[in-house]
Amino acid sequence: MDAAPPPPSSRLNKEASASLFGDILYGADEIAEFMRGKKKFRRSIYNLVRADRIPYFRIGNTICARRSVLLAWIAEQERPMNRR
Repeated sequence: MDAAPPPPSSRLNKEASASLFGDILYGADEIAEFMRGKKKFRRSIYNLVRADRIPYFRIGNTICARRSVLLAWIAEQERPMNRR
């Protein structure tokens, strides 16, 4: 017998997880290296997280962020503010 093709939701889950691969920064070290160029700046990442000034999420107790979300957030920060 031929195996049935996987249900569409299963294919979507595989595609979604494949698109997340490489996009997730796991831990303050990786976020610091991505944003500041060096892991030694992880304390500044903890400070930004504590002040809720950076987009992040947690997996357990570990701080995580998506590269794509951080890039969009940085681009948003660069937009000129409306002057009144």
